[in-house]
Amino acid sequence: MIQRPVLLSGTPDRADAMDALSQVLQAVELSGAVFLSAEFTAPWCVLSQLDSNICGSYLPHSERVVSYHMIMEGPCLAGLCSGSGPVLSLDAGDLLVVPQGDAHLLGSDLSLAPSPSAPLITAHVASNPGQILRLEHGAGGAPTRMVCGFLTCDGMLSNPLLQSLPRLFKVSVGSGAESAWLAPALAFAATEAAEPRPGGATVLGKLSELLFVHALRRCLASLPDQETGWLAALRDRYIGPAMLLLHADAAYPWTVDGLAGEVGLSRSAFAQRFTSLMGQPPMQYLAGWRLRMAARELRSGNSSLAALAGKVGYESEAAFSRAFKREFGLPPASWRAGRHDG
Repeated sequence: MIQRPVLLSGTPDRADAMDALSQVLQAVELSGAVFLSAEFTAPWCVLSQLDSNICGSYLPHSERVVSYHMIMEGPCLAGLCSGSGPVLSLDAGDLLVVPQGDAHLLGSDLSLAPSPSAPLITAHVASNPGQILRLEHGAGGAPTRMVCGFLTCDGMLSNPLLQSLPRLFKVSVGSGAESAWLAPALAFAATEAAEPRPGGATVLGKLSELLFVHALRRCLASLPDQETGWLAALRDRYIGPAMLLLHADAAYPWTVDGLAGEVGLSRSAFAQRFTSLMGQPPMQYLAGWRLRMAARELRSGNSSLAALAGKVGYESEAAFSRAFKREFGLPPASWRAGRHDG
């Protein structure tokens, strides 16, 4: 008999959104790295864009890369090179996040002709692979110090998460309970970046993972009530707990009726609310999530296709193979072989 997962809280609650977020973050396997500790002096402007060669010298290749900058001292402006979105004003204690790794400008004055950072970083990587580049750049005016890095994550599972975020956003240490550990953490990061010690790159990489989770939580808490999308669905008092259940056991034979009953809504109200927030019906989302989990397992595991089909909720290997091919364009055996060959 299949055991049904249950909500630990017993009732829908906004805290369940954080639990669902934790499940997804565990699945996407975040890994952080720091590649640059810089002091810029006004006036200055740099073009920041990572490429696979730079990232590959610090962490294994990944389809999804998140760029970030921790501002340690002084002011900074930031904006996308495409010109879309706002220009953000940053100061010490702010974390700038670029969820999809877009090319972006940083500087005291973004109207200046930018100096591309990639050639300098590439040259450094060629001679000092995996080590943090320490850079001084600018015209000698007011200083801005920052630590720059990136995170890699599972492309199959992180896609809905990253696409739900603004292409460029910032979070601050702020006040309250979180500042009690964030402020000392940033001070510690500044010390590690300024005074190289054994294991410093690993320490900074793990700290960047924590800061990214903090950024996601802040983003989740600050979403407007009318917002839609994956992250907004996690925060919803009904859909968040439903996603918690789906993520906890994707193989369980969920139905719309069953999920609606778990969160205390009628079938029609639940289906409408889920579709309105997510842009797709509950069972379509579940099918996609199951196949993403299967793709991840095919890449990293050695389960037989029959065992994997059952693990992600399919009654037969044939049904699983058909669904997988519709989603990814190849049968699972061919997809696995291609991923391993690459």
